[in-house]
Amino acid sequence: MDNRLLSKALFAGLLSVASVAAHADAAGGNGCGWGNMLFEGQRGLAPHMLATTTNGTSGNATFGMTSGTNGCDTNGRLGYNGRSMLAMNGMLDNIAEDMAQGRGEALDAYATLLGIEKTDRARFAEVAQQNFGVIFSAPDVTGDQVLAATLNVMSQDQQLARYAKQA
Repeated sequence: MDNRLLSKALFAGLLSVASVAAHADAAGGNGCGWGNMLFEGQRGLAPHMLATTTNGTSGNATFGMTSGTNGCDTNGRLGYNGRSMLAMNGMLDNIAEDMAQGRGEALDAYATLLGIEKTDRARFAEVAQQNFGVIFSAPDVTGDQVLAATLNVMSQDQQLARYAKQA
């Protein structure tokens, strides 16, 4: 399997895991939805996946958040305790390589994650390449630092500033 195809597969896997993890977190409060009720008190990946699947397929957590039932409470503050998706499985390295070149699948995927429309992705690639040294300011830069620097660079560009405000 060539590197581009492997990168694509890893990135798709990361998005899948991130979406499941984000959905399983505390949206609506810990214990929100029938899945959490069914698997209450259990630990480990399998019960969490089953609870998330139960909540997601039946829409009961969404209903619970809007109606204030099913153990859901939207007054709590949402949080995220995981690692940056960019740092996982070498995506940061792929983004850096593509950004330095001003093109590539990883850079396009990064633009997609940032919500940049297809019509503005060429501009994003150009601005990112021009500011590569600002975005990747050190060899050991973290995913969170890259994201913050990217948003800062985008906020200074007339065409991309609107995306920096959304993120």
